[in-house]
Amino acid sequence: MTDDLKILLVDDDPVHARLVEGQLKAINIKPKIAKSGKEALKILLGGKIQYDVVLLDWVMPQKSGLDVLREARADCPDTSFIILTANSSINNVVEAMQNGACDFLIKPASPERLQIAMENALKVSKLQHEVARLKQQVKHSKASFELDNMVAESPVMRKILKLAGRAAQSNIPVLIDGESGTGKELMARAIRANSVRKDAPFVTVNCGAIPANLVESTLFGHEKGSFTGATDKHLGKFQEADGGTIFLDEIGELPLDMQVKLLRVLQEGEVDPIGAKRPVKVNVRVLSATNRDLFDMIKTGDFREDLFYRLNVFQLTLPPLRDRKEDLKHLAYNFLEKISIEEEKEIKGITPAAEKIIMNYEWPGNIRQLENIIFRAVVLADHDLLQVEDFPCHIIGYKKKKSA
Repeated sequence: MTDDLKILLVDDDPVHARLVEGQLKAINIKPKIAKSGKEALKILLGGKIQYDVVLLDWVMPQKSGLDVLREARADCPDTSFIILTANSSINNVVEAMQNGACDFLIKPASPERLQIAMENALKVSKLQHEVARLKQQVKHSKASFELDNMVAESPVMRKILKLAGRAAQSNIPVLIDGESGTGKELMARAIRANSVRKDAPFVTVNCGAIPANLVESTLFGHEKGSFTGATDKHLGKFQEADGGTIFLDEIGELPLDMQVKLLRVLQEGEVDPIGAKRPVKVNVRVLSATNRDLFDMIKTGDFREDLFYRLNVFQLTLPPLRDRKEDLKHLAYNFLEKISIEEEKEIKGITPAAEKIIMNYEWPGNIRQLENIIFRAVVLADHDLLQVEDFPCHIIGYKKKKSA
């Protein structure tokens, strides 16, 4: 037991309260004491302190232990309640448990029994906190892939989300372009999450991260023994995505010989695994993304024009963050909420001075850079609001260049 635990002892009997207080101090716990149910509710619902465990007397005038339990339980989801009573009636036990109590002690409880009850209650409290955190994390994660929940205060993003919503309702190939860090993969995931294929596989491939000699096998698969080292049959990414969606990120990095094979997949709806005797039919929706200018690559012969028009049936160009300043503050607060949950830090907001430096900066790394900077600030923060000093010097001292 550690003395940083927040324990509330509620008992209208001063003699018994002193007895329990002494037992708790013997195991290095100093509880706060409430002398009535009314005082306990004032403390619990005040919102200033989240208690780990409440030791709650069952029989009290005006506000009984049951009253306190019923009124405080919803506002204290991570708090464990242990009931103290001189009456061991089975009806009382059942009623207490049904209303959220985790244990039931008969007065006077032995020091050993009290310690065991405290240890179990703290485990329950920790689990409840973790479940609540994970639920928030899952909720935030799911919401981030819904087009309706994406940040779009700026006119340019509202227009893009409207187009993305229409694209999501069909199987049309979509090419998403824009600077690095503008959220191209997030947009691809949102399109898939709002499509009829939302429950089918979603396979992502970074075309620039695959070694040149493994591109064909990675995308289209191979048969056992088809080349040195092929000790087993391997399904390519397109077969993994069969029935669902494949996202080809950094499509401009795909070698020319693989561009030819990809074109066949798009034209014929089938792949040719290395060493296979016949093609394999696949039903895959293709989303792709690039931060390169594919028109320039076509001119230099680095990207096939026929493949470009197969991929670019529906184009979405994501704007840089500097062109959607209306979204900047909302994105910062979204990241703050998500990262605070993940890091288990209770940070409620950003000071006006810190907001000002966020709004002043140009964010050349776009949304990815903003998320990383908020992550850094949350880790460094010692207060419940992000301060200016939580941000790096190059952002604090940034001065916009004057246009010529």
